[in-house]
Amino acid sequence: MADVRGTGARRRAAAVRPGRTRAEDTARPPRRGTGAAGTGVCDMERYCGPDLSPLARHDPEIAEVLRDELDRQRHGLQLIASENLASPAVLAALGSPLTNKYAEGYPGRRYHGGCEVVDRAERIAIDRAKRLFGAEHANVQPYSGTTANLAAYAALLRPGDTVLAMSPRHGGHFTHGSRANFSGRWFDVVPYGVRRDTERIDYDEVRDLALRHEPKMIVCGAAAYPRLIDYAVLRGIADEVGAWLLVDAAHTIGLVAGGVVPSPVPYADVVTFTTHKTLRGPRGGGILCTGEVAPRIDRAVFPFVQGGPMMHVIAAKAVAFGEAARPEFAAYARRVVENARTLVAALEAEGLRPVSGGTDTHLVLADLRPVGVDGATAERRCAAAGVTLDRCPIPFDPEPPLVASGIRLGTPYVTSQGMGPDAMKEIASIVLQAVGNPNAVTSLLARVRALTDAHPAYRNEG
Repeated sequence: MADVRGTGARRRAAAVRPGRTRAEDTARPPRRGTGAAGTGVCDMERYCGPDLSPLARHDPEIAEVLRDELDRQRHGLQLIASENLASPAVLAALGSPLTNKYAEGYPGRRYHGGCEVVDRAERIAIDRAKRLFGAEHANVQPYSGTTANLAAYAALLRPGDTVLAMSPRHGGHFTHGSRANFSGRWFDVVPYGVRRDTERIDYDEVRDLALRHEPKMIVCGAAAYPRLIDYAVLRGIADEVGAWLLVDAAHTIGLVAGGVVPSPVPYADVVTFTTHKTLRGPRGGGILCTGEVAPRIDRAVFPFVQGGPMMHVIAAKAVAFGEAARPEFAAYARRVVENARTLVAALEAEGLRPVSGGTDTHLVLADLRPVGVDGATAERRCAAAGVTLDRCPIPFDPEPPLVASGIRLGTPYVTSQGMGPDAMKEIASIVLQAVGNPNAVTSLLARVRALTDAHPAYRNEG
């Protein structure tokens, strides 16, 4: 695959087309690391994050919360597709004095004095993002992927404009038209979805809807769609009806950085993303765009959507962009996808139906109906066994979203821990036994602990 970190052509780079038991009520993972006195002092062996000792002396109650969360992450399986393990360097930037600095505006154009140092951090983050993704412009200030999407809508649309976006019931994000969100309340959102026979995006439907409704913007990207998206086709449809093309790459942007999935940057007017998930950085958002719309994007982020940027988070984003440009990150991204494919095959062998027949990314979406368990029950049973994952609607789901017929799993976190194909097969077995046999909690907890002990989060890097 071609290197996605070069500048490349703006538009036409090659792309790839793409029932509850008593045992459940009573079984809970044991609290580890609380010590005999219940002080929350966990085993810090091989932990290379920030030293919690000063916090423990100053505020032992909150220190206990941090240690318990560290303990939960280290001794459970983290399979939520939108989570990852930030590096110690990222954590160091997040815990830095840059959090003290107010810096409304942009580098060289601030509304507060004393920004000369934090300006350097933001310029570094911008330059690294542009190089990493081959973008003409980057805004690194959004607090989250949701605020990045809000800014993109605000920059290019007016309330009441028509937007064509992937239905949240078919894998789209709630910012793609949910009535509970600004996108569904402020804009006339026409949803598109997947084919019933393939569970893949119906591009013919997208074109038909675009020609019929003439949207001002077409939104693509998803929170629960495991396949590649054909950005070239969507670019063509957008050009045909004179629409902006917004790609929400929150889930896949790290895989783009690693060169294992096609980049949306050559095709989109605007790309929004998060800096955690597959990118393995701090919780936050970002925007890539053409030079044409850059001024509108910047004004929409500040002052329209948000105020002073979080400079410690921007510094952490710069660290993450730098890490993602290294060859070892590309190897990591390959392992994420390889692990996801191994996991989906193992789950299928254990009796779950993979939605769309498999995955091209980090994300696995599985239909639970063959085993007669709903998503909410599966999520609860897995949690009792030390496995954290999400219930998730599947396309044409007969269940309401809070119940759902599927589960969503991701491989970024466990891959960051160093787990490989054999671990994925073991994880599949654990998940299926947790779902089907809530009385097996004790044995499953032991198997989970064996995996996490062999692949500890935050191993000592010397």
